[in-house]
Amino acid sequence: MVASDESLVEVRRQAIQAAFDAGKPADERNRLGQFATPYALAGEIARYIKLVAGDQLQTIRFADPALGTGSFYSAVLAAFGREQIVSAVGIELDPALCSAARDLWAPFGLDVVQGDFTHIVDTFQRPDAPNLILANPPYVRHHHLHREEKERLRALVFRKTGVHVHGLAGLYVYFMLLATAWMADGGYAAWLVPAEFMDVNYGTALKRYLTDHVTLLRIHRFDPQDVQFGDALVSSAVLVFQKVPPPPDHVIDVTFGGRLSNPWFSEHIPLQCLRDSRKWTVYPRHACNDRSLSSTVDTFTLGDLFRIQRGIVTGNNAWFVIERARAAQLRLPPQFLRPVLPAPRFLNTTIIEADPDGYPQIEPQLCVIDCNLPEPVVQAQFPKLWEYFQTAEQAGVRRGYLIERRNPWYRQEHRDPAPFLCTYMGRGTGERRPFRFIWNRSRAIATNLYLMLYPTGYLAQLLQQHPDAAADVFALLHQLNSNELRGEGRVYGGGLHKIEPAELARISASGFVERWPELQAGAHRQFALFEDVG
Repeated sequence: MVASDESLVEVRRQAIQAAFDAGKPADERNRLGQFATPYALAGEIARYIKLVAGDQLQTIRFADPALGTGSFYSAVLAAFGREQIVSAVGIELDPALCSAARDLWAPFGLDVVQGDFTHIVDTFQRPDAPNLILANPPYVRHHHLHREEKERLRALVFRKTGVHVHGLAGLYVYFMLLATAWMADGGYAAWLVPAEFMDVNYGTALKRYLTDHVTLLRIHRFDPQDVQFGDALVSSAVLVFQKVPPPPDHVIDVTFGGRLSNPWFSEHIPLQCLRDSRKWTVYPRHACNDRSLSSTVDTFTLGDLFRIQRGIVTGNNAWFVIERARAAQLRLPPQFLRPVLPAPRFLNTTIIEADPDGYPQIEPQLCVIDCNLPEPVVQAQFPKLWEYFQTAEQAGVRRGYLIERRNPWYRQEHRDPAPFLCTYMGRGTGERRPFRFIWNRSRAIATNLYLMLYPTGYLAQLLQQHPDAAADVFALLHQLNSNELRGEGRVYGGGLHKIEPAELARISASGFVERWPELQAGAHRQFALFEDVG
């Protein structure tokens, strides 16, 4: 067969992939993590590997543990040529994709194995160790993994690598660690993965493995606005490494934006710098990468001033959160209704005033049903509330994961009204902040789309004695560094930013100290009270 044959097969492959994507529901592909690698990107990755490996890949034993229709094998054929490949194996769980890949690439030397890579790699029948792995592992979020499966994967990875994987890690983390353990020493690998592991707690173990056990050659992070998969809003990165221990003075080529072969900008980062960094997305340091961490010189942060907590998780906002006017029509008892803020997209003000009974002066006013009484008591003493509760079964509310575990099932988490709030997610580049701060002068609480900021220590005393100082606090929150807010949080495809309580707590509060120097002496850190970051 000649090269033109391979090109024709690639055209067929793209048509088959397009038909597969169109024929499978998006929610099913999302659950299974089936997002195909664009061939142009696969080709760039294969050519880059050829460049950095040089003559160390005279002969190739190729493997792709998440084959799909075989875009990476097609790219390797084009970059290296068939003669250089002595063996090739692709593992694919989906029978339809497996059949298509076998039909396409078996004549070109690819052994296609149908099955779950995480099981196959743990058997004596597993294929011989490859010296080249190119892969786009399934992007399956942790909540789509059953508990028993997650426990099996964590135990398997620990046995193969000694790495304790965090329970919130997605399936791609297990794939990368298991495939690297399988790969031959000295081999090369390139992985197209979500960039989120660089910023979150569950990525710590993987980052440590990448800096301690292999030699990272390149980290390329795509601009989050430049989504690599049209059907998956995920910020992507390419990791290239060789399976050899890193030299002590090793530096990594970290690039951002544009294409792998032509990034917008780059920086050589010393290995120790990556080891010491909590978040890798702050590199390369450049004005266009509008992410930075709070200065290590700054010892005073928002965590010294506020207890920061997510809003309540109702289990079903559409049923528990209702308009106040409708609650009155249903004659629901007011003592079991709490004012609650609407979702941020429906909140058109950043200063919320209160009416005489504490509800926000916004339209429509909303309330959340919150009752701790046992069901027999509600049925006997509050018939209208009981009547509303009876609609929960038909609405599917009672079958919710959280609600099934609450007693009584309609009880809400306790939250006091917070004078200041921060939206949990948002968009914004440059000087535009990704998150909005709210001054809440009402008695409304908030759902988990907000972070609730409760002043503590000296700041709480200050606001008690001088309520007018709240306006200064609000102004100072609006002066927080935009790059720090992005850098301490995490970013997803399409430029969506999110921030958790512990991440917001790390933001520098130097402006508050400049305004009230006495704050620093009376501050007490609250980090032990913050929720863990996923």
